[in-house]
Amino acid sequence: MSKQNLLFSKLKLRSLHLKNRIVVSPMCQYMAVEGHIQDWHIAHHSRFALGGMALSFVEATGITPEGRITHGCTGIWHDNHVLGLEKIVKLYHAQNIAVGIQIGHAGRRASCVRLSDGGQPISKTDTDEPSWEIIGPSAIAEKKGYPVPRCMSHEEIIEVVEAFKAAAKRALDAGFDTIEIHGAHGYLIHSFFSPLSNHRNDQYGGNLRRRMTFPLMITEAVREIWPENKPLFFRVSAVDNISGGISIEDTVELAKELKLHGVDIIDCSSGGMSGPSTLSREKIKRGFQVPYSEKIKKESGVNTMAVGLIIEAEQAETILKSNQADLIALAREMISDSNWAYHAAHKLGHENPYEILPPSYAFHLQSRSENMNVD
Repeated sequence: MSKQNLLFSKLKLRSLHLKNRIVVSPMCQYMAVEGHIQDWHIAHHSRFALGGMALSFVEATGITPEGRITHGCTGIWHDNHVLGLEKIVKLYHAQNIAVGIQIGHAGRRASCVRLSDGGQPISKTDTDEPSWEIIGPSAIAEKKGYPVPRCMSHEEIIEVVEAFKAAAKRALDAGFDTIEIHGAHGYLIHSFFSPLSNHRNDQYGGNLRRRMTFPLMITEAVREIWPENKPLFFRVSAVDNISGGISIEDTVELAKELKLHGVDIIDCSSGGMSGPSTLSREKIKRGFQVPYSEKIKKESGVNTMAVGLIIEAEQAETILKSNQADLIALAREMISDSNWAYHAAHKLGHENPYEILPPSYAFHLQSRSENMNVD
């Protein structure tokens, strides 16, 4: 018997029609060369393009060379990056899947080795992949023993805002359906919003309202370029989980302002101000960030995307039915099972799970099921 479920219901965001509520979250691959897409990225995204989800994001992509986390991060600071990104867009569009790109600047968390090599700052003695100067709202290191960022001048802040704007234009040229501004995980935008890393006493720092200035300037600049009919996402670290840091109430206020500046979805992550990009590894449990998504959605009036150890189809369905989020984002679970959407459709009693997949795949699997009575 078929069941009605929200996970496979449609959602309209401006003129973008999503066929279900399943999203592939941005996942850094650290495989780019000078910011350029490589064969690895095509292979990586090909898995998801055949998986039947509604929307997939390209990884955190640097708006400037210095804005990358590592030497292996993708870039969108030059027009010649567009061609590689366009290949990924066409890959998804051929399978009727929307595609977005996450753009950002790593700030004081830039100039690091790849996460698989430890993720620590690049040594100044490394000549193969040399370090570069890092910047931030204040001259405060991420943690003891880490490099101290140079405090940005007003002119440099404007330059970064303009770089985000230029990146949005290139994303539009590449054909992306949406952009996500990366305002989380201790990177530059987050570091301006958090009182832990922003000790400025000018218009960019101090009270909550002034610490919102930089994130809102970037959002406004991107929205100026990004067409009115295309949705805009913004990833937040909903809490710092460190004494004196961002609270969920602070983020609710930011979300209200982001909505006024043209943001359609708040992607609700957490942490990263000092250490891991999510809360303490010791405390993580399934769906640990869902309460942030729920509170932001209910108190700001902005649609939200839940992310973070969402594993099971039933779990995802419950989140949607409980009105805790509008979209479900998966990352590592998609690496584990790129056909997660198809398997979820079976588990939730979808009337025709095979329609989730491309026709050639659907034919073979349905034939097997009919002939052998298995899925």
